[in-house]
Amino acid sequence: MEAILLDMKLKLYIQENSEQFERSLLNQAVNVRDKINDILKYGDIDLINNAHKLVSYILENKEQKLRDFAKQEGIAWATYSLTLAFKLEWVQAIRRTIWNFIEEYNRVSREETTDYFFQLEKQINNHVDQFLNTFFIEYSTYKDSLLSAQRELVENLSVPIIPISTTICILPLIGSVDSFRTSVLEEKVLMEIGRLRIQTLIIDLSGIADMESEVIHHLMKTINGTSMMGCHTVLTGLRSEVVRKMIHLNITFDKDTVTYGTLQQALCEYLSK
Repeated sequence: MEAILLDMKLKLYIQENSEQFERSLLNQAVNVRDKINDILKYGDIDLINNAHKLVSYILENKEQKLRDFAKQEGIAWATYSLTLAFKLEWVQAIRRTIWNFIEEYNRVSREETTDYFFQLEKQINNHVDQFLNTFFIEYSTYKDSLLSAQRELVENLSVPIIPISTTICILPLIGSVDSFRTSVLEEKVLMEIGRLRIQTLIIDLSGIADMESEVIHHLMKTINGTSMMGCHTVLTGLRSEVVRKMIHLNITFDKDTVTYGTLQQALCEYLSK
């Protein structure tokens, strides 16, 4: 009961001296104080208000609210890709400021808190550490999910399979094609053929200026794979640079692969059917 009463007195003391607490906190967090407005602007995170909230949860021993708050903060910082070093410095500054105020409170109040000191030390430091651990775990987990979603989006954009009928799809390839993209291409194409029951896949290469030899070999393997799944492959827009390289590599298409000079020619042929 005495411990709870002292917790509340400390909380009240900090609230009554909130401006002094904030000044002390800003003096502790040298690198963060100049970024407070930027963090509020770009991440909608009020560091000063959140510091008071964190202190309240620590002194009131509200573990569940502390964990929930840490998770909320972790997601917010991950969402806006805010600098983790600032967060770590800020929370450690809060820890030091709390202890400075405890020292000041003891001096002003003249209360004997020696017996309670070790319990208080454990409570405050454990709660701050718990907040940081939960924050970093949630930050890392959410950041990984964001990166996974972004990678999936990039993969879908890099291999945009477009249905134009129930059995015919177009795959327009634009830009550079490296070994990573060809691996994504192989996986996505074979998966979509099975999922969409594609019978004809028109691959338009008019947006590809050149390809490395390794990429050409990988593309040929993918075309062979589509044939094994019962899908007819049509290539359009092959540029002279790519064709010359294929000739020098002694690469030829199998008898089931059809080529057209342009995508429009292929569409006129297959859509008319």
